[in-house]
Amino acid sequence: MTQADPVSTAASSPSSSPTPSSSVPPSPLRIAVLEDYQGVARSMADWPSLAPRAEATFFHDVVSDVDALVERLAPFDILVLMRERTQVGADLIARLPRLALITTMGTRNAAIDLGAARARGIVVSGTEKGPHAELATPTLAWGLVLALTRGIVGQATSVRQGGWQREIGVDIEGKTLGLLGLGRIGRQVARFGQAFGMTTIAWSQNLTDEAAASAGVRRVDKDTLFAASDVLSVHLVLSGRSRGLVDDAALRRMKPTAYLVNTSRGPIVDEAALLSALTERRIAGAALDVFDAEPLPQGHPFRTLDNVLATPHIGYVTENGYRSGYGQMVEDIRAFLDGRPIRVLGDDATWR
Repeated sequence: MTQADPVSTAASSPSSSPTPSSSVPPSPLRIAVLEDYQGVARSMADWPSLAPRAEATFFHDVVSDVDALVERLAPFDILVLMRERTQVGADLIARLPRLALITTMGTRNAAIDLGAARARGIVVSGTEKGPHAELATPTLAWGLVLALTRGIVGQATSVRQGGWQREIGVDIEGKTLGLLGLGRIGRQVARFGQAFGMTTIAWSQNLTDEAAASAGVRRVDKDTLFAASDVLSVHLVLSGRSRGLVDDAALRRMKPTAYLVNTSRGPIVDEAALLSALTERRIAGAALDVFDAEPLPQGHPFRTLDNVLATPHIGYVTENGYRSGYGQMVEDIRAFLDGRPIRVLGDDATWR
């Protein structure tokens, strides 16, 4: 795949552009749209509307080495990030003297060092949730639950290879669905579980009995959550409190017939502990859409273990999500060019 796809959205002469804000470098500004994995970002937003003040270049590959990123991004004034695919830390920011704006999909991005950006006077803007955004990740999570319990991938692979039935599916009606986190996504997954006749329980550090009951869910303690769940689905924001929360002790409380589903963030689950539980068959299996390192390294055991269903972080990757996200990031850039940044990220952001 071609690494960069330059798309000119700027006039050949900067004299044709309006006088920029004093905080904006002379136009045309250069925009780097990073890690456009599917090569669709250009078609998802009105990038030509930024002409003649800016031009965009689309990158489709993955670069994690800081020196390589500096070499690639040094000529650019604006970075467009699709969630947390690229780490934009203080070390990288310090070596990009032209950088004036970072715009990212979502209301938060743990991969951006906001403090370092502020210290440099770099604006960081985000996007609001678009149509159907609340359903994208819950729908994938529930699809993974069904795929795990009914062995859909293995059964389909058997047919493709000329075989037929190869295993017996697991009935989920009457089983217990455990939610590690009962926010917007967790509550929707709970509704899916209830529609399929599952008992729903949940735990998180701040969950109250009243909040759980309002979703038709019973709050339990952490030990009970792991011990009682037939399917345990993770729906927490990655933070200092949640990192490594699903550790070896928690996994050892799970039933040998239980499944773990993680569509939240990889580091919430201790990867070494999960690998041990899976290889020793202490749990029945796991469906994982998120990982410590993304893309998942070649040769990683999660790519080959027969009790792992791995997908490439696609919880938010839908057409509606992309059109809304990229469209709003173009709006962010246009507002910045006009000298009136919008949807600025920070501790005091009120637009979220």
